[in-house]
Amino acid sequence: MKTPHQVVALVDDEPGVLTGLKRILDASGLAVEVFASAEEFLARTAASDPVCLVVDINLGGMSGIELRRRLTDAGSSVPVIFITARDDEATRREAIKAGCAAYLRKPFSGRVLIDAVANATAGSGMRA
Repeated sequence: MKTPHQVVALVDDEPGVLTGLKRILDASGLAVEVFASAEEFLARTAASDPVCLVVDINLGGMSGIELRRRLTDAGSSVPVIFITARDDEATRREAIKAGCAAYLRKPFSGRVLIDAVANATAGSGMRA
């Protein structure tokens, strides 16, 4: 069920990836907001935090990991699912250290994404 207070936010600097992931999550019944950068996400005017953030690690400006750190420093505990096409052990360790609900290597299936969001939002009342 879509409600204004239960939104999944997607942050990726590749328009095609944003469109594809939004379609997958929309089709599963989730409310989705998309952002082309970490900076755009931080500048949003939403009244509340999303219940889950799906963010690419390698963005054109601020990285997804730095976005997670800034949110944590600001007191946000929103679960974060990191996605990346450039997977290596150092990046994976850094993502885990920053705190992530899941770490997905592109390409991944729609079912993997939906399951990761469902697991990250368990207890929020959101259903995927």
